[in-house]
Amino acid sequence: MGRLFGTDGVRGVANADLTAEMALGLSVAAAHVLAEAGTFEGHRPTAVVGRDPRASGEFLEAAVVAGLASAGVDVLRVGVLPTPAVAFLTGALGADLGVMLSASHNAMPDNGIKFFARGGHKLADELEDRIESVYEEHRTGAPWERPTGAGVGRVREYGEGFDRYVEHLLGALPNRLDGLKVVLDEAHGAAARVSPEAFQRAGAEVVTIGAEPDGLNINDGCGSTHLDKIKAAVVEHGADLGIAHDGDADRCLAVDHTGAEVDGDQILAVLALAMRERSALRAETVVATVMSNLGFKLAMEREGIRLVQTAVGDRYVLEEMKEHGFALGGEQSGHVIILDHATTGDGTLTGLLLAARVAESGRALRELASVMERLPQVLINVPDVDRTRVGTSAELSAAVADAERELGATGRVLLRPSGTEPLVRVMVEAADIEQARSVAGRLADAVKSALG
Repeated sequence: MGRLFGTDGVRGVANADLTAEMALGLSVAAAHVLAEAGTFEGHRPTAVVGRDPRASGEFLEAAVVAGLASAGVDVLRVGVLPTPAVAFLTGALGADLGVMLSASHNAMPDNGIKFFARGGHKLADELEDRIESVYEEHRTGAPWERPTGAGVGRVREYGEGFDRYVEHLLGALPNRLDGLKVVLDEAHGAAARVSPEAFQRAGAEVVTIGAEPDGLNINDGCGSTHLDKIKAAVVEHGADLGIAHDGDADRCLAVDHTGAEVDGDQILAVLALAMRERSALRAETVVATVMSNLGFKLAMEREGIRLVQTAVGDRYVLEEMKEHGFALGGEQSGHVIILDHATTGDGTLTGLLLAARVAESGRALRELASVMERLPQVLINVPDVDRTRVGTSAELSAAVADAERELGATGRVLLRPSGTEPLVRVMVEAADIEQARSVAGRLADAVKSALG
């Protein structure tokens, strides 16, 4: 069996790849593994379970709750809430485990299961591996001790989760949003109620789109992966800015008053300067991945802020932040982690803090985001090659060296093997888009020649 857990939980087509039986089995396995690790020692265990509005989340939630309760874990069902809300409530309620059912920005037929450890942090890789192993043992018939009588888990609704999370968001704001007009695109997802409530209570005038989830329309032509609607809405309503979430609202992208996109790198740059002014940017350092635009790196250097870069994936950003105590990190895709207030990317929190910077500074988002210039970036996927030899091919190393000499200090080359497919990603940045395309094309040919 291939590894079930990816970089962000277990995902697949609901009721095909990700079945009720799998959801139940993984939940039982998670309970047993955490019990083995001593997490439940000395007390009756509790889990927080939430989901996004996908239709399949209804039966998958039922399966997860059944699995946990059958393993002796009490369950607090918080209903439809963003992923970061489930992480927050897991920590705030002192729960031993959190479970979120969502496939984030994926299309509606997909769904996923993500587990959080005590405190609302992502499970360590070794725990995920152990959960897979125990799940497979049970699936193939290995017996397990089942509690009976008063030992079974109890299930109750926790409707207070909504207000408690909104209050948490508002408590993180350095100032109110009075006088701002904001368009929110909720992707017909998990933040459809939470995000407008938080922005309104913070003082903003709010226009919402994509805020009518019906279980089938999540991410459908809206949200952070489809920005055309919010760009038009911001201009139509004369708004100061727009905030677009994905299905589980663990990330956001923004739109300025002209309808121009403000991506995750620009959001990070704006928040880094704002946090430094408030002495909240610990070690004057921001963490980002190697896929961040070179323009972001150059802007941080110019502003005297240190940039630490990690492998692609918000979990690697978070690991670096936790290890060294950094306060801010994120990805170009809009996953932004503010570690003083969240244990994972939080799109609503990010949007609120971005709007707070606009309100506090009296400057337009377009002006704030101009602190960095996005250099043209070209990405080419080269399929059917031996990705394992990217770092050892002399021919490819020579081609990369030639490209880097041509680009100089105003360009960048990145060759990255895919983690799941037999392909290599070629990324080139340059001050001129035509130069970026030319260099990327030559490097793609070199990858085919050297690794094909």
